[in-house]
Amino acid sequence: MKKYLVKIYNAFIYYLKHNKQFCSYVILSILCTSFVRFYTNGNVSIRPLLFDIGVPIVIGSLCYLRKPKKQFGYLFFLLILIASVCMANSIYYKFYSSYVSFSLITSLQQVGGVTDAFFEKIRIVQFIYYLAPIIFYMINRRLNNKDYFNYVTKIEKNKLLFKRVLITGFVILAIGASTLSKTAYSRLAKQWNREYVVNRFGISIYQINDLINTLKPTINSWFGYDVAYKNFTEYYSTINVYAKNDYTNIFKDYNIVFVHMESITTFLVDLNVNGVDIAPNLRKLTKEGLYFSNFYPQIGVGTSSDTEFTLSTSLMPSTNGTVFVSYYDRDYPSIQKLLRDNGYYTFSMHGNKASMWNRNKMHPSLGYMDFYSDTSYDIDEVVGLGLSDKSFFRQSISILENIEENNEKYMGTIITLSNHTPFDNNELFDQIDLTYKTKVYDENKGEYVSVTYPYLEGTKLGDYIRSSHYADEALGDFINYINNSDYFNNTLFIFYGDHDPKLALEEYYNYYNFDFKTGTILRNYDDGFVDYDYYANELNKKTPLIFWTKNKKLSKEIDYYMGMIDIYPTVSNMIGIYGNYNLGHDIFSIKDDNIIAFPNGNFLTSKIYYRNAREEYKILNSDEILSDEYIKNAKEYTDTIIDVSDGIIVHDLIRASKNKETNKEIK
Repeated sequence: MKKYLVKIYNAFIYYLKHNKQFCSYVILSILCTSFVRFYTNGNVSIRPLLFDIGVPIVIGSLCYLRKPKKQFGYLFFLLILIASVCMANSIYYKFYSSYVSFSLITSLQQVGGVTDAFFEKIRIVQFIYYLAPIIFYMINRRLNNKDYFNYVTKIEKNKLLFKRVLITGFVILAIGASTLSKTAYSRLAKQWNREYVVNRFGISIYQINDLINTLKPTINSWFGYDVAYKNFTEYYSTINVYAKNDYTNIFKDYNIVFVHMESITTFLVDLNVNGVDIAPNLRKLTKEGLYFSNFYPQIGVGTSSDTEFTLSTSLMPSTNGTVFVSYYDRDYPSIQKLLRDNGYYTFSMHGNKASMWNRNKMHPSLGYMDFYSDTSYDIDEVVGLGLSDKSFFRQSISILENIEENNEKYMGTIITLSNHTPFDNNELFDQIDLTYKTKVYDENKGEYVSVTYPYLEGTKLGDYIRSSHYADEALGDFINYINNSDYFNNTLFIFYGDHDPKLALEEYYNYYNFDFKTGTILRNYDDGFVDYDYYANELNKKTPLIFWTKNKKLSKEIDYYMGMIDIYPTVSNMIGIYGNYNLGHDIFSIKDDNIIAFPNGNFLTSKIYYRNAREEYKILNSDEILSDEYIKNAKEYTDTIIDVSDGIIVHDLIRASKNKETNKEIK
């Protein structure tokens, strides 16, 4: 046995000595992929490392089909590719707390105005990956100068080496694969929990698997159709979405106008900075309408477009790419179609290009009859990506009045824009003082002196607060227009924040732990320290949802936990017109038993926030005792909702179901 081990050791040393270029490529690849995991989520475990070793070896083994001196170009290209992938993931993770997907490439043309926000996330350290190809080039130059390649060419057996290296790579991958459970492979196939996949399989396998999943709908939209359709029919055969309650028909025959408030969060409602109320008009609405104080968007990479889709259809966002870009041509069961088919005129309004997020194609697919985009407005005042909210609301009011004059019933969506990332300061904004002024005792002078601490000035959170204050002023103008108009007396306005502003956790951490005495950030051992962790940040992503009418018909706070997919069935019950295929619930029927599923597999109830990537959770009430069965059932429900929704989206199951019913009737 000892002789056998010595033989293996000597063979390994011989290989290293005569394959310095390939070995340096593998080592540099491992350093890149290991660092990106550590930099993004702090993962340093061995399990994904096996995959991140095996993949570069397998792919790199192809270089042995060429002579040693000509292997450099191929390996250099692979290192540049690996470095680019790692850098992209580093930047994207800082923006979305997730890993980049190839499906995002199809969305780049939709987010041209958002690219500034991405550039703001770039740090010098994120370019460190490109040291790998630079070092590799230097190693190649050194080996070339020593006539190394001419020497190894004489002794290297290319085809034999190719086979041995390829087999070695697959053996390493097999060892890594043997350490994983069936659950891990199931999540790899689904790919909707990216952090989990990276932490188990490494960045290389994640990115390859993501490419396969991205191409899957394009290559063959029927892949997995039978399983998806079976899950679809089984799910909808067992659920009962609607039941009468105290709110049934309360807004029957009302017109409905949704107001999509860009990046407005519940965090703003009671926020006061240096004596300035940041969102007084929003807070006023919460007092005058039906205010849902525990309402959460359920978004993926499509952000605003995901919110539009989820609200409209009561389905989850796509776990690969965005519905608005990749799956806009499906048959979706939307509230727009439901109301249109019941005599409502349906429309949408937005002060940006109709092509943004592919709305010019997706809005008709959802059932909007008209889309009033930038061509319907005079772009007389610009904030951020397009027409300012103040001008947008001012011009929209005459369009809305004209719609009411010419239609017996209508339903529309007004999409705001000014409070869109990156929240650049604008001359139209009130220049709120975001510094903190106080007096401290100067021992040298023996008296109190005035000092100014930066506080929120110069931070992204400060920029967001200033931008949100402007958006709230515009919202106040709109409410005044409505109240002063002779129209809209029979109209239900539904105001909702579309998603959180996508700020780094650190921004809020520093805000909640700012020490007003010293102008520094409190540490965990200081009095008054707030442990603002992952869970606090996730729970802080809730946004306002307010049902409001001019006559203040309902004025009440509802604290049931509610997701974006619950709006459609809740509104349906209130107007007495019911649709099919909702994955959400009428919140007044399900009440405290609701489960809010998120596209990454996390879920939230009134009792718990579950973090799927790490299979951890936080109990929201410290006195609550939860059974394993409770968590298991909620997790299974979340997985089911995501699977059924993905099946509907990818395989166009609504259309398929209608076609099968039609064929049955013909027969």
